[in-house]
Amino acid sequence: MKKMRKDPDMLEEYDFSNGIQGKYSKRYSEGTNVVVIEPDIVKYFPDHKSVNQALRSLAGIIKKQKRTA
Repeated sequence: MKKMRKDPDMLEEYDFSNGIQGKYSKRYSEGTNVVVIEPDIVKYFPDHKSVNQALRSLAGIIKKQKRTA
């Protein structure tokens, strides 16, 4: 694998000729939340929908506990 002279992190095999510049820039500028899930937890949360569902359930429990406290 040859590395490019100008950027040692890029391989010559990478082809960005069909890439679209700024495709996600609007979404990124609106703000992003990236969370890295530990490998032992990934098997329980295979995608973003399952993570969001679990967090919403947890948020509901927290709200109920705060009301009773």
